[in-house]
Amino acid sequence: MASDNNKRKASEEALSPDSQQQSKKARTDSPEREPKSEGGPLGKPPLRIVPFPEKPAVLEERRGEIEFRVVNNDGSRDSFVVLTGLKCIFQKQLPKMPKDYIARLVYDRSHLSIAIVKHPLEVVGGITYRPFNSRRFAEIVFCAISSDQQVKGYGAHLMSHLKDYVKATSPIMHFLTYADNYAIGYFKKQGFTKEITLDKSIWMGYIKDYEGGTIMQCTMLPKIRYLEIGRMLLKQKEAVHAKIRAFSRSHIIHAPPKEWKNGACKIDPLSIPAIKQSGWSPDMDELARQPRHGPNYNQLLHLLNDMQNHSAAWPFTQPVNRDEVPDYYEVIKEPMDLSTMEEKHEKDMYPTPQDFIKDAMLIFDNCRRYNNENTPYAKSANKLEKFMWQQIRNIPEWSHLADGH
Repeated sequence: MASDNNKRKASEEALSPDSQQQSKKARTDSPEREPKSEGGPLGKPPLRIVPFPEKPAVLEERRGEIEFRVVNNDGSRDSFVVLTGLKCIFQKQLPKMPKDYIARLVYDRSHLSIAIVKHPLEVVGGITYRPFNSRRFAEIVFCAISSDQQVKGYGAHLMSHLKDYVKATSPIMHFLTYADNYAIGYFKKQGFTKEITLDKSIWMGYIKDYEGGTIMQCTMLPKIRYLEIGRMLLKQKEAVHAKIRAFSRSHIIHAPPKEWKNGACKIDPLSIPAIKQSGWSPDMDELARQPRHGPNYNQLLHLLNDMQNHSAAWPFTQPVNRDEVPDYYEVIKEPMDLSTMEEKHEKDMYPTPQDFIKDAMLIFDNCRRYNNENTPYAKSANKLEKFMWQQIRNIPEWSHLADGH
């Protein structure tokens, strides 16, 4: 792991803790349930009430069983207790991180933390982040929930609190984080993406670069209150369904065919009026039953993800920049990179592992052809190729492909 000092620029300082003590001690609250409408104006029928199933985390907060605290190392006893609780959770849930490294960042005064706290001061999860206010982004450094509390929706609710708090108290509108393979799914659900739209000049050299991690970005929407987003989406969904019901009969539930009164038997689907009215045909049914992807899709996806997250993949993640290397495309006539492979894989352009390997070898051979064997680029190509063959060798049905490599 790279040194923290080498990865930071000393000229950029986070928000001064001393000047923001009041806001950092703030507790963030979830919105209360909306009152039910008695009826619409001008004699219109009342709106259809759609039940909204609240997550356990929201209900617990509403009952006062948990609270969300924003803290930093301001010297107070309560802050120290909460930060220590967070440190212990991060050290347990992130075993690959050095314990002293976690402690140093959690207690660092340039970092802030938002914690889920049960009474009295029992920490069950949280996020530690570093704000860069002048650059309008924050780096999420650690994020974890206690292992026995991970089925209550704490993680999603915690991220919603963080987004609303950061938007309300700073000019920050973007989050960046390095996620390992196990965390990518969580961050995707919270609106993060692997597509980094922030200019590198804004964040490069300011955030920590974790070996084997995938950098992800989340850009917040200024008019959205994230603690209300579930309710808002449900309202939008119901509005769309109402429009559909006005022009369609798809919501109508029909009774089973009379022929099935004494038990199921084979009948012609087109003898059922509702099916006939829908425009259904046997060809449509056959098309719907076809698999969405080829038989090797998932296995190749895992292999591609492993290669993208490898420490030696950095030269191959994107196409070579023509402006930075003007003569590259004069030498290399069949360029290839991992992002192009990802696009081709999503379009099912790798029906067999051999097709996948052919493009991967293009990456490595192109690199070795253009670069001297002693350059970091060629060495990275050798490392990543060796890793790919190791992974293929571990898949029984593909292991023969690695013979001789």
